[in-house]
Amino acid sequence: MIPTIWLASYPKSGNTWFRILVANLWSKLDEPIDINMIDSTDSIASGRNPFDRQTLIDSALLTNDEIDRLRPAAYAYAAAGNTLADPDDPCFPVRFVKAHDAYTRNDVGEPLMGGAKGAAGAILFVRDPRDVAASFAHHLRCSIDVAIDRMGDPDFCFSVAPDRLDRQFRQRLLGWSGFAQSWLDQRDIPVHLVRYEDMLADTAAVARAALGFAGIRPDPARLDQAVKFASIGELQRQEAVGGFRETPRDVRGFFRRGIAGGWHDELDPKQIARIEHDHGPMMDRLGYIRTTAIKEQRR
Repeated sequence: MIPTIWLASYPKSGNTWFRILVANLWSKLDEPIDINMIDSTDSIASGRNPFDRQTLIDSALLTNDEIDRLRPAAYAYAAAGNTLADPDDPCFPVRFVKAHDAYTRNDVGEPLMGGAKGAAGAILFVRDPRDVAASFAHHLRCSIDVAIDRMGDPDFCFSVAPDRLDRQFRQRLLGWSGFAQSWLDQRDIPVHLVRYEDMLADTAAVARAALGFAGIRPDPARLDQAVKFASIGELQRQEAVGGFRETPRDVRGFFRRGIAGGWHDELDPKQIARIEHDHGPMMDRLGYIRTTAIKEQRR
């Protein structure tokens, strides 16, 4: 059995950056891996094609709820032996799988993400919601105000358009706060928390801790090289030359700014206040200082 580690994140929180870092760590090359060839992690938990292959069922014939009833079994099957890990490389005893699903249960009460049968744990990536807002707006091709609305909407989902069959299944996000809470408060599997801002400040140390949670002890020299090869500048350079296959249609650039605190010059005071009002308790829990709290301290 090859344990599964979910790479769980609300969109635009560093998940893809970490996946590319892992791909470079796994690579035997002395140059950055092609960002369109990051095969060291299985694709995404909501992917339709892997599900169809594993269950031998045409998911196009199923409703969203019927699919959700089968997803835990599909994840348990994958964890039982389906892996992209290199058996000759003891550095990678797990399979990493990206997930934008919140930790929820299907309509028969089973954990959608497989619980202990489908996963050994999860690495949860979080990012200051004020920075997420502008990046999410760019990703969705909408205004920042609309992105803030969706971040605060517990019913907003990915891949639920009624007029087309998406390559991914419905993904319940539960809002920015609800997403983090769902993973942090569940007790089925252990969770390791990674803040985007901490990963920017000391990428190697944060990556080493996250990999250690997954049972991986990387060679220090290989890890330092992987960090360099996965720098935001390198990712932007590659995307400018050859594009990035995970970029949504009609979106210009997946790797945008890659900084912390960009919200200071991208959001207006009303937008900042809305986010802090909607997500204040979770911001406090995760260590994101609200401007309202700063103003109260100055009084």
